[in-house]
Amino acid sequence: MTYGAPIPPPASPVAAPRTPTADDVPTRTRGWCTALMIAAAMLSCLTYVSFAAQPYIDDPHGARYLWFVLATLIAIPFPFTLLARGAYPEATFWACCAVVAVFPYGSAPALIALSSMLARRDGRARTARAVAAGAVVAVWAQLRDVLRPADESFWHMVFAKPHTGVDGEPIVMLVGEPTIAATAVVTGLVAATVATLIGLHIRSKVRLRTAQARTDAAVTHAQELSRDLADQRLADAIAAEAHDTLAHTLSLLALNASALQAQTLRMQPTDGTRAVARQAEEIRRQAAGALDEAHQIIDMLRHPQQAWEQLAPTAETALTRESLDALLGESRAAGMRIDTWIDIRQLGDLDDATAKVAYRAIQEGLTNACRHAPGSPVSLEVTAAPERGVHVHVANRARTVAPPPAAPVTGTTDASDTAPATPHRRGAGLAGLASRARAAGGSCRFGTDDAGVFHLDVALPWRSRATHSGGTGMSMA
Repeated sequence: MTYGAPIPPPASPVAAPRTPTADDVPTRTRGWCTALMIAAAMLSCLTYVSFAAQPYIDDPHGARYLWFVLATLIAIPFPFTLLARGAYPEATFWACCAVVAVFPYGSAPALIALSSMLARRDGRARTARAVAAGAVVAVWAQLRDVLRPADESFWHMVFAKPHTGVDGEPIVMLVGEPTIAATAVVTGLVAATVATLIGLHIRSKVRLRTAQARTDAAVTHAQELSRDLADQRLADAIAAEAHDTLAHTLSLLALNASALQAQTLRMQPTDGTRAVARQAEEIRRQAAGALDEAHQIIDMLRHPQQAWEQLAPTAETALTRESLDALLGESRAAGMRIDTWIDIRQLGDLDDATAKVAYRAIQEGLTNACRHAPGSPVSLEVTAAPERGVHVHVANRARTVAPPPAAPVTGTTDASDTAPATPHRRGAGLAGLASRARAAGGSCRFGTDDAGVFHLDVALPWRSRATHSGGTGMSMA
C-alpha cells in the first residue's frame, strides 16, 4: 500500500523578493502613459543639449565638443530608465536627478521620476527629501541654461527679438538678464510643484481604491460570517430537534424491544418464543446502533468543523469484503431474502472515497427494498475490478413504488423515474446517492420497469488508492 509520495529535498536557497512595506503604494501605469513620458523626457534632453552644443557645430574640436557628443548620444537611451520606475522608483528618481545635474539636459526626466516615486512610495521624510531634491535639480537645470552665452541658451532664444541671432546677426534680448533668470527659476519651481501634486494625487487615488477594496472585502467577509452563523444556528436547531424526536423515538424502540424480550423469556420456552426473543434482541441491538449513529450526526451538526473528519471513509463505511459480509448478514438477520452475485477483485487498491460511495449504494438499495417492499426477495449484483470499474445493481419486486427524487436527476435517470409517488413522505436517499455518484465521476439510474420490478443501478469509475493518496482533500464549497 502506498501512503504518499516521498518528501522532496529542500530547494536550493534563492534570493528572496523584496517584501512590500506599509509605505509601498500599488500604483500601475498604462503603457501609453509610459511611452508619452519617455518621449517627453527624450525631447527635453535633446532640446537643451542641442542649444548648448551650437558653438561646436562649426568647430568640432576639443574636449567640450566630445562632451556634447557624449551627452547627445546618452540623451537617446537615458529616458528609457523610466521603465524601471515601477520596480525601483527611488533608485530611478535619484539616478535621473544625478544625470540631469551632470549633463546639459532639461529637468523633465527628473520631474517625471519624482511624480512616479511619490505615486509609489509613501512616508513624510521620503516625500520631503524627494521634493526638495527635485526642486533643486529643476531650478539648477534652468539656471545652468540661463548662465550660458545667449547663442547657447534655450531661455535666451525664448526672450530674443524675432529674426535676430540668425545669418550672423547678433541676438537682441527683449528683457534683461535678471528677468530671464527669474523666469527660469519660477518655471523650474512651478514644474517641480506640478510634478509633486501629480504624484501625490495619483498616490491618494490609489490609496483610496485600496481602502475601498479592503472595505468591500471586509463587508463580504462579514456577510459570509453572518451566513455561516445563520447556518450554524439552523444546524443547532436541527440538531436539537433531532435529539428531541429521533433520539427519543429510538430510545423508546430499544426499551420496548428489551421489554418484549424479557416478557418472551418469562413465557413457556418454545421454539416460537425463543425466535421472538432473538428477534427482539436484534431489534434492540439495531435500535441502539441507530441511536449511536443519530448522536454522531447530531454532533456533526453542532460541530461542523469536525464534520469532514467524521465523514471520512472508514473500514465500516467503505466497500470491503468484511463490511459487505456484515451488511448482508444484518439484512438477512432482519428477515430479508437476498440473492447475491458478487465478483470483486483488488478492493485493497480502490480509492477510499469511491469505496464509500459503492458501500452507500448497496446500503441504500437494501434499505430502500426493506422500506418499500418488505418481504420481497432482493437481487444484489456487485462487481469491482480495475478494468471494469465498480458496478452495483439492486432489484426487487416493488410492492410500493419507491418515491422519485424531488427534482429529476439530469442525465442519470430513466423515464421510469417518473413513477407515481406513494402516499409516504418523500425521501432523499436515492437523490443523495445520485449526487454522490456524479461527484465521484459515475452515474446512478433507478426506476421501475414494466414488470413492476424496481432497479437501482450505480456505476463508478475505478480510482486507484495509490493514484489518489496525495489528493487535495475535501472542500466545503
